[in-house]
Amino acid sequence: MTATESELRHPPEVPLQFDIGSTDDSLERMTELFARHGDIYRVLVPGRKSYTYVIHHPDDVKRVLVSNHRNYTKGLGIDRVKLLLRKGIMTSEGELWRRQRYMMQPFFHRRVITQFATTVAEPNDRLLTRWEQVARSGEPVNLTDEMSELTLEIVLSSIFGADLPALAEAFDLVTREPARDLQFAYKFRGLTRLVAGVINRRREQREEHADYVGMLMSARDRDTGQGMSERELIDEIMTLVVAGHETTASGLNWTWYLLSQHPQAEARLHEEIDAAPIEAAPSLGSMESLAYTQQVVNEALRLYPPGWLLSRRAIEADVLGGYDIPAGSNVLLPLYLLHRHPRYWKDPDRFWPERFAPEQEELADVAPFASGSEAPAASAGNPTRRPRFAYMPFAAGPRHCIGETLALYEMLMHLYKVARRFRLIYVPDKPLELEAQINLRTRHPLHMRLERR
Repeated sequence: MTATESELRHPPEVPLQFDIGSTDDSLERMTELFARHGDIYRVLVPGRKSYTYVIHHPDDVKRVLVSNHRNYTKGLGIDRVKLLLRKGIMTSEGELWRRQRYMMQPFFHRRVITQFATTVAEPNDRLLTRWEQVARSGEPVNLTDEMSELTLEIVLSSIFGADLPALAEAFDLVTREPARDLQFAYKFRGLTRLVAGVINRRREQREEHADYVGMLMSARDRDTGQGMSERELIDEIMTLVVAGHETTASGLNWTWYLLSQHPQAEARLHEEIDAAPIEAAPSLGSMESLAYTQQVVNEALRLYPPGWLLSRRAIEADVLGGYDIPAGSNVLLPLYLLHRHPRYWKDPDRFWPERFAPEQEELADVAPFASGSEAPAASAGNPTRRPRFAYMPFAAGPRHCIGETLALYEMLMHLYKVARRFRLIYVPDKPLELEAQINLRTRHPLHMRLERR
């Protein structure tokens, strides 16, 4: 028997109506609403005449993304992403998603990623050569643009390999045009003709390529033995371009900014990197041995997760935070606020990489956080380890980011190479403002002066 509306247990309702998660000020509003209403609340969205539910508790996040993930599909905002990526693994659902994910997963194994050491190293070396000249001039660099161009070159090289020179200029539009509107989507989809040309040429030549196009072309379904169609290949390749570029670029942009504002953390990072062996193309294992550098990256991704908001839609009714979630409801998971939840993070707005050190792993009070009350400060009562789902910059569960290890490898190697040579000094030419759209970015480019070490 279905419960009537009056019988349902409703979370606190926000006394205003707006298209939460889709407006330019959504992050600002959601920060205020979290402080006021706690771990779960609902907002009436006038355009849809339905409620959107916003959750912040790690247990509820785990239920949506892991333990009851089959009851949830992609939610708000996915239509905009589909304009760019069609039916790649970021946007597809059901059997298509499972089939594609299964075929692609082995190509992101640690063993495979280490094979891209030179692919990651060489663009960084070219960046350093260019920055040496800029440092002598004393002029600042546009760090935001530089990180965007660097990560795009790396991801395109890993995808297209030897075919990249013929494609690079066309794909420059990804960095030239920061807006992600209909006009950009139209131009971006126009690049699929070039990708189709690469696929068809390789099929005719029957050559093996150790890049992602080659790997995707070799992938086979476990049940039928069939490979991907041309359309499926194109959608997955375009997905890798977008997903592998913008999140990593944003993460590095924020990391350098935070280091520039915290000289003690910067000095400790320099000390660790200076003591590490000098390698032209260090392996994944070598980079993961930089314990403090990893903590810096983790803390930057905690404070400024590039994918700051996840959205899901409930297929059947569910219960989250003790409240009923009707079938068809949109559910938002703001990772930006989850990562700053004062119940699970001491001094949540503070940049403190050491919180990720194993020997100093932060303890948190996980006593009930009452809805409708102000977010409490962490206390010493009933200490326990921080919940696993209080931190997940690459999401979690079956749909977690397939390129997580590669992205971290890129970030660590970049810091390893650049921090050995330079200090980056922030030049505050414009106010630091957040732009929370599909990704969490700085509204204005960050500029840095390069100081030779």
